[in-house]
Amino acid sequence: MTTTAPARPRDFTDPRIPNRDECVLRYLVDRWAVERADKTHVIFEDGEEWSFADVRRLVRAKAAGLRKLGVKQGDFVAAWLPSGRDALLAFYAINYLGAVFVPFNTAYRGNLLAHVLANSGASLMVVHPDLVGRLPEVDCAELRQLVVTTQGAVPDIGLPVTRFDDLEGDDVGELDRPIQPWDIQSIIYTSGTTGPSKGVLSSYLHMFSNAGPESWPMVGEDDRYMCVAPIFHIGGMGPPFVMLARGASVAVIETFSTDRFWDIARKTQSTMVFLLGVMATFLMKQPPSPDDRTHGVRKAFMVPLTDDAPAFTERFGIDIYTIFNMTEISSPIVSEANPVKRGTCGKVRPYVEVRLVDANDCEVPVGAIGEMLVRTDRPWAMNSGYNRNPEATAKAWANGWFHTGDAFRRDEDGYYYFVDRVKDAIRRRGENISSFEVEVEVCAHPHVRECAAIAVPSEFSEDEVMVIVAPVPGCTIDVEHLASFLIEKMPYFMVPRYIRILDELPKTPSAKVLKADLRQEGITADTWDREKAGMRVRREVFSG
Repeated sequence: MTTTAPARPRDFTDPRIPNRDECVLRYLVDRWAVERADKTHVIFEDGEEWSFADVRRLVRAKAAGLRKLGVKQGDFVAAWLPSGRDALLAFYAINYLGAVFVPFNTAYRGNLLAHVLANSGASLMVVHPDLVGRLPEVDCAELRQLVVTTQGAVPDIGLPVTRFDDLEGDDVGELDRPIQPWDIQSIIYTSGTTGPSKGVLSSYLHMFSNAGPESWPMVGEDDRYMCVAPIFHIGGMGPPFVMLARGASVAVIETFSTDRFWDIARKTQSTMVFLLGVMATFLMKQPPSPDDRTHGVRKAFMVPLTDDAPAFTERFGIDIYTIFNMTEISSPIVSEANPVKRGTCGKVRPYVEVRLVDANDCEVPVGAIGEMLVRTDRPWAMNSGYNRNPEATAKAWANGWFHTGDAFRRDEDGYYYFVDRVKDAIRRRGENISSFEVEVEVCAHPHVRECAAIAVPSEFSEDEVMVIVAPVPGCTIDVEHLASFLIEKMPYFMVPRYIRILDELPKTPSAKVLKADLRQEGITADTWDREKAGMRVRREVFSG
């Protein structure tokens, strides 16, 4: 006979606010350690597993150790760590105390490191020993204590050092007050492609709403989410939390590997994955194998949704979903399984409002391109601003809507389509061109691994289209062949005039292409000019 557990008394009269033990990390850890003690919550690449009971025991011990060092509820604690056991334990232990988890990208150094360190205001940092040597490069005036993970020599930089392995204890102490859903859980730093990185203030309710039941209904408590994104990225920090909220499990993988991806999925018995950027392209360009379907993955988010999505489903036996999200918002656009509309991001999910507007925040008609603005019905379900940056907060939240900086269009059926970052749009000979759509077409060439499309000045007026491409390992790119390939696939006005080949595209520490740098470099000596090579594209003229 099936029995139903009695409903929990509600903490809040507002039905839009979940109970604390549904969305606050400390109470989730305690709850599942009782209700699902033996169920696996996390599995690592080497096969080690932690049950919910294990997680609570380990987290409370580290939290007690941090408390001995003076960490209090509401403190900002920096974590400068690669993904793995220590990073996950630090994340959970910091939040268990009601402190704020502030992860730093492991590629930070110099001015960027100085900026985020000062902006965070953290006085204690949990850090990998290999990164400590970068700290003397910057002003560490606010830092008072280092907690260093793993064994090995640690450079003396004049700060007290405690080993993470030595953080133990039984007394986690009493909270000053209950941790509330609207309390700040984390600060995640944005990429900073056009300026200094901004620290996004996220509440527990923001993290919960990001991938909770309303936004990701396709994810269940029996799923195991294979997380390959770094812990300092919303794509790496979010999955453990959202699976914790469901009483479900996560496979924490240190980094994405094309060659080992499916082997790791099998070993960890993962059921769902998130394929961001070129991951899906890399997997599709691997040679077909008899083992392509011998895995347990049944669901995948593909962002962006490529033309290869149906072929990906057919080859690997996986239902594909797509989504539009940012660190600052909470998955406002989500698709159904295996969307058939080419290039869509999906439709507006429940409890979210979306507008597409012009430069004056006035709504544009259906089919027209406008910047996406978002707001939610649930309080605290989006970012709480940018840390120590009131000007950026006010600008982003102008007129009571969050301005994404992304240009979209909407069709008559309510499907949304990403067009471009507003600042990356290209205008050539009277036509507006999406750099994103150019990149999709270029990446369809079998020898192209990744691409960035940018505007460069034309000798006539407006812009010319330039693409910077990197080859698939082991392949070379013939520029004339690529140009011919694109002429057959693209409208005449979108065909790139300039092509430049690099081994790797320049990226931010969070792996976003630095288009601003590429635009500044412009047309370089190694750039190929299609028109100078005699490959001109003429506009087709049709008569009635």
